[in-house]
Amino acid sequence: MTKQSAIHNGIGDEALRAKTGRTWARWFTILDRAGARQMKHAAIAAYLNRERGVPGWWCQMVAVGYEQARGLRAKHERPDGFEISVSRTVAAPATALFDAWQDARTRRRWLPRAAIVIRRATRPKSMRITWSDRKTSLEVNFYAKGAGRGQVVVQHSKLPDAKAAAKMKGTWGRSLDRLRAMLEA
Repeated sequence: MTKQSAIHNGIGDEALRAKTGRTWARWFTILDRAGARQMKHAAIAAYLNRERGVPGWWCQMVAVGYEQARGLRAKHERPDGFEISVSRTVAAPATALFDAWQDARTRRRWLPRAAIVIRRATRPKSMRITWSDRKTSLEVNFYAKGAGRGQVVVQHSKLPDAKAAAKMKGTWGRSLDRLRAMLEA
């Protein structure tokens, strides 16, 4: 019988060992002994980097995986609130996806009742948006995925709690499904 690989924060034992030299179980033991349960996220990441030589991005991954496994951080939780990401690939070019966001009239067809403020837009790559509540933010990215295909990725950040994150994940899934249906019609 083979041993089951642990997965935390979307990263499996094999990938973690390849980049850091240790599995999740080993990192959890090391961090427990270092007193990480009482540390803030930045202190855990700094410890991993300075004391254990873990490269920058992997410090964050290990710290978040540890915090989630130890109940110190909920899924989708970040220092400034909760963040979710939803994407869809559509049988339409990335420029058409971008335009469907940029044009208010078109946007109302698939995203009704949303009073957004586009703070910055780089056609056809990205947008930075203030959401209707004026408290949370969107980062929307557009990618070409071959002839006549594009992908839109929405990151909604600064959400107040896990319940709001789950609700917005569903809302964005339905909204992007409407966008896809509109563009593929």
